Amino acid sequence: MGLSSLTDRVTPIEAGAEVVGAAFLGRLPAFALADGTVLLAEIGEERRIRAHADGAVLVAACDGRRFYAGGDDGAVTATGADGASETLAQEKGWIDALTCRADGALAWSSGKTVHARDARGAIKTFAAPSTVRGLAFFPKGYRLAVAHYNGASLWFPNTAAGADALVWKGSHLDVTVSPDARFVVSSMQENALHGWRLSDRKDMRMTGYPAKTRSFSWSHDGLWLATSGADGCIVWPFSGKDGPMGQPPRECGVRPDVVTTAVAFHPQALVVAIGYDDGWIVLVRLTDGAEILVRRTESQEPRDAISALAFNADGNRLVFGARSGRAGILDIPV
Repeated sequence: MGLSSLTDRVTPIEAGAEVVGAAFLGRLPAFALADGTVLLAEIGEERRIRAHADGAVLVAACDGRRFYAGGDDGAVTATGADGASETLAQEKGWIDALTCRADGALAWSSGKTVHARDARGAIKTFAAPSTVRGLAFFPKGYRLAVAHYNGASLWFPNTAAGADALVWKGSHLDVTVSPDARFVVSSMQENALHGWRLSDRKDMRMTGYPAKTRSFSWSHDGLWLATSGADGCIVWPFSGKDGPMGQPPRECGVRPDVVTTAVAFHPQALVVAIGYDDGWIVLVRLTDGAEILVRRTESQEPRDAISALAFNADGNRLVFGARSGRAGILDIPV
């Protein structure tokens, strides 16, 4: 594969356990690990915080200031760049889904119950129709999209009104909201996406995936949605009033016989980072399809699926993690 390469700009990190989530606290790389640890790993210095001493981390999210982790111990924790960690909630069951946003709002689910915690720390609760698998905040207003069996619910935690139902038969997993708040898209157990245009509840079927989509990422301009679950990154157009309806998706970073497992758009450019189930990572420029290699594994090595990818806010660093416990930081030349 004749690609330009940035592999010499990658600093490898041995996380020591499966990487559930990766993010930046400012410029500081942070990893949520399946063994209950949050790893803060600046080059040459590592700090391991036992955020979940009695459990495994199942889900993670970051707002740029604190790294949140939910575990099979029922705890929701927050860890800062200084290494201080606190428990924000303790549920009886596993934490199934977790989401946050930059203003400090946080939401998590355990079974059918969803909790939303606003920036002041006030918590409201919602009982979903079935077990919740995905959560996403709307970009404006205090509103949540909640994915569950047979559709999604749209919930305003600060109102007494019940949730608004988006119905589509089947099991809905992760969920995302477009940056202009016009569309809600969920991934499904049936290796497909389903979307709703909120103005008229028009349904959108987005099919053709050989595997489940478990990673979404919106472009900085909100016009493209990158998704995992195929032998390349499937990128859906959302530029028109109809979104992807009637428009074919773009496909980039195609590699035969491997499946994309993680995607992350650059925060300022139409460049998407793509991680694969064999451990490779490439950067692809959407405008012309140009590719740059970030990480490669040899064919004889065991599969080392990329489980987490994230850019920092300036877009000059990329952090990644794999299910094997390997991880790394790419410093992108300016």
